[in-house]
Amino acid sequence: MSTDIATRHRVDRLAQWVAPAQVSNNQEVTDEGGDSLKQGPAYDERLQLLIDTVVDYGIFVLDSEGHVQTWNSGAAKLKGYRSDEIIGRHFSVFYPPESAAAGWPAEELKQARQHGRFEDEGWRVRKDGSRFWANVVITALRGPSGELTGFAKITRDLTERRLHEERVRASEERLRLLIECVQDYAIFMLDPDGTVRGWNSGAQAIKGYQAHEIVGRHFSVFYTPEDQLAGKPALELRTAAAQGRVEDDGWRVRKDGSLFWANVVLTAMKAPSGELLGFAKITRDMTERRRLEDLERSSRRMNEFLATLAHELRNPLAPVRNALTLMQLEPMLSPTLRNSRDIIDRQISHLTRLVDDLLDVGRVNTGKVKLRREPVRMQEVVARSVETVRPVIEARGHQLTVSAPAEPVWVHGDPTRMAQILQNLLINAAKYTPDGGHVEIRTEQREGFVDTSVTDSGRGLAASQLESIFELFVQGDNSGAPHESGLGIGLTLARSLAERHGGAITAHSPGPGLGSTFVFRMPAGEVLAPGDAGSSAGEALPKGQRIMVVDDNRDSADSTMSILRALGHDVLAAYDGPSALELARRMRPDVVLLDLAMPGADGFETLKLLRVQPGMYKSFVIAMTGYGAAEDKQRTREAGFDAHLVKPIELDGLMRLLYQAGAPAG
Repeated sequence: MSTDIATRHRVDRLAQWVAPAQVSNNQEVTDEGGDSLKQGPAYDERLQLLIDTVVDYGIFVLDSEGHVQTWNSGAAKLKGYRSDEIIGRHFSVFYPPESAAAGWPAEELKQARQHGRFEDEGWRVRKDGSRFWANVVITALRGPSGELTGFAKITRDLTERRLHEERVRASEERLRLLIECVQDYAIFMLDPDGTVRGWNSGAQAIKGYQAHEIVGRHFSVFYTPEDQLAGKPALELRTAAAQGRVEDDGWRVRKDGSLFWANVVLTAMKAPSGELLGFAKITRDMTERRRLEDLERSSRRMNEFLATLAHELRNPLAPVRNALTLMQLEPMLSPTLRNSRDIIDRQISHLTRLVDDLLDVGRVNTGKVKLRREPVRMQEVVARSVETVRPVIEARGHQLTVSAPAEPVWVHGDPTRMAQILQNLLINAAKYTPDGGHVEIRTEQREGFVDTSVTDSGRGLAASQLESIFELFVQGDNSGAPHESGLGIGLTLARSLAERHGGAITAHSPGPGLGSTFVFRMPAGEVLAPGDAGSSAGEALPKGQRIMVVDDNRDSADSTMSILRALGHDVLAAYDGPSALELARRMRPDVVLLDLAMPGADGFETLKLLRVQPGMYKSFVIAMTGYGAAEDKQRTREAGFDAHLVKPIELDGLMRLLYQAGAPAG
């Protein structure tokens, strides 16, 4: 590696100065330009003094065989020898052993003798044996007849420059290796026209081209035909050149023609003068992330659809449930009608559970289910679950056994959600057990946990089904009972709710045809003293309350009105917001059942107008809606409703709210 032009010129001038100092005073020496270098005793002394005082260069003269004849202070500083230690010795002592053994010192003299001058860079050796990187210029010295009289040698220490260059090379090599080894990003270079000039292994992995297949081709090959026709590649180059960089997401094309969704960053590379040198392009395959985002959007839309579906299903369910409640309140002597009523009751309950499960699965998956934890006796949860599911079990003719410890077994959880878990397990057992089978629910406390197991004598599970049965929309084998149906979400929901409680559900089965056991495990809670959990004494339900029912669904409003009248209340109905306002002025109701989804003035707007009427600020207003998520209840509470009822309205829940409305304050 040669020095820069300015440094080389300085070295050449030094060599020219050295030469006249070594020839006879009666001779005239010219430089390479032909200019005379005047000499004389005074000139020689001044020149020798100048050479001796130079400390940045080692300047010395060799005889024609290479022995050191002179030695300046710069040479002493650079090589470590005093003049009396080195004059007379051969200059090969400055070379590493391997270079000396290869005859390189003699080769340098040969080149200088033939060409008049020789320049080289390489490792040299100091007196103490340490090495330094040197720039060396050897100039042949000749007499007036052209005979060789010796050589002028100038040496400069370039170790620092060499180390800097090696650090730069090492840094560049590390960067090259880093770029080359990156697999997740396609990193490549383009010239100013967009032709590919560099290609890393990540580009090969993502785009499918090997370097020799793509270098030299225009980068527009990565764009879809539509983007090419629209001039998108050229537009990106212009934008990056003008703004410094451009980023884009879009479809790109692999070598095999397949598409992938890419994030692309194109950066302009410019010289200090502002000249465009080319572009650096980084491409990342975002196909999988886009797929997940699409799935997330689809999941959101599905949850929104399910919420809307549930609301729309609950609207017609509400008057049907009300009509059924009226039938249950009326004494019915006909066994046929009584049986029909019970069939309707079971099917309405089943349909309501399906709607609730659909909504709950979406809420659990999105983390929207809020648990209301409290100390709960597991026996009470089991009793509530059994009471709800008993009609299903009895309809199939199953024998149900309930086993639990005599002393209370406490857990900390949401009693409603825990009951929902056990209901799903019991319904699953009843569904997959042939008529006349046996179902057992057993509660046991062991090693800090409470296990509640549901065991059936049904069709059982293969080993491969013990985990897959909990996946969404997966159902057991219905081949033996084609009349059974379901959505395949009950067990998924049950396990999700159990895990939200810090518990678990596991499935066990000896095999097909040998029954199954599902174990719901919960961490055991603290043992509470009798009365710590609190209880409410049953009190008589107030009668004779003035109640206004507001619902644009006339069947729902009228059937709700009939139930409340059967319970001994004074009830009137309105079918829209303005009618409700007029009726409220005349009636001054104690309780208002107000539907939210009404055309025109909805329930929220109607509530605002009701509250400003004289005497209405004390009325107990209950929101009626098909939406029952936590955020829906929060919204009605913030709007000023006193309570929230989800359609179809259960009689027990309605009666509790009526008792709350009629209870004395304080």
